[in-house]
Amino acid sequence: MAKQLKYEKILDALEHLLVSKNIQSISVSEIAQTAGIGKGSIYYYFPSKDAILEALIERNYEKPLNTARNLASQSDISPFTRMAMLFQACRTSSAEFLRSENTSSLSSAQEKSFIHSRYLNHLICALKPELSEIIRQGIAAGQIHFDNPDALSEIVLIVLSVKLDNTLVPSTKDEIENTIMGLVSLLEKGTENPSGSLNFLTTL
Repeated sequence: MAKQLKYEKILDALEHLLVSKNIQSISVSEIAQTAGIGKGSIYYYFPSKDAILEALIERNYEKPLNTARNLASQSDISPFTRMAMLFQACRTSSAEFLRSENTSSLSSAQEKSFIHSRYLNHLICALKPELSEIIRQGIAAGQIHFDNPDALSEIVLIVLSVKLDNTLVPSTKDEIENTIMGLVSLLEKGTENPSGSLNFLTTL
């Protein structure tokens, strides 16, 4: 319990510092001082400042992802319904990330790009195994016809996360919706489902 408390205090300290400073200017010593622990203790839990940032991103956006994972594991639900749950997890996680960014001091384009790249990497890596497994189950059940579930899941997640994050390629709401509908259309063709049959993926 004491170890977990220190771990959380380190993450809390970095989160607090990010309100008024950019990540490049924050040192490990400053994180330790803000957390009220020795600098050496930081390295017991994390090998670097980057590792602390990764853990903070994971903690802040893990709740919607865990919800999606738990729902996605329910094999009695159709694979496409579970895919829709993962789509919704991307939406929820991206919305939470953007809200948090609006209350922080990420003032420079370089800072925003750095934080966003870390966030997008986490989102894609966290959901890819879940989506790949859903696709494999759909293939086994004869509902999906595709020979590379890992590639398909990565394509879907990259498109979704980049468009919903809406910073790397800024788009209007209509443009985002059009891109996602295009992705659904490609999924229908690639999995041999009738046109329009997977539109519900964008609404759940």
